Parts: sequence; C-alpha cells; structure tokens
Amino acid sequence: MTQKLFEDLGFSPQKAAALKLKTDLHTQIVKAASGHSQHELERILHTSQPRISDLLRGKMSKFSLDMLVGYAEQLGLAPKIETLGRTHGASVGVGTFSD
Repeated sequence: MTQKLFEDLGFSPQKAAALKLKTDLHTQIVKAASGHSQHELERILHTSQPRISDLLRGKMSKFSLDMLVGYAEQLGLAPKIETLGRTHGASVGVGTFSD
C-alpha cells in the first residue's frame, strides 16, 4: 500500500505517512505471526485471544503504532523508521523492517 493511496483517500500527507508506516508494520507482523497458532501468539505477545484475532483480521484502528512496534519486537522483528528526503509532492519512504 502506498502513501499516495492514503492521500488519494483524503488524508493529509502527514496522516498518510503515519498510516503507511502503520500498515507496513502490521503487514510484517502478520507475516511473522503466520508461523504460530493463536495460542502461541497469546504467550509471545502477552495479550488475549480476542486481541490476537483483531490483529490477524487487520483491525488496525484498535492498535497504536507503539503497540505494533512492541508486537514486532516480541516476534523478533527489528522495526525502524528511516527518514528520506523528497521532492515537493513525492511520497516519503517511512519504514523498513527486518528480522
């Protein structure tokens, strides 16, 4: 998903960048979580089964960026924010994730 998509949906460039970062992080968390059962994820992420279900179903509005960063860390990912320069009107690359 691109930042431009969020801008096209009417979000400000700043909000679009934040949503892009959150979406990218969520995608990586779901990929890392795919090798675990929900019961295992409850233990790994120290949260309840309903929260795990919300996470895996993409209900991102229920999770702050801070919470997602914590989940990524607990799953062995190393999230970081990378600030890149841009020209006027271009999208910003805002996040990378590695394991």
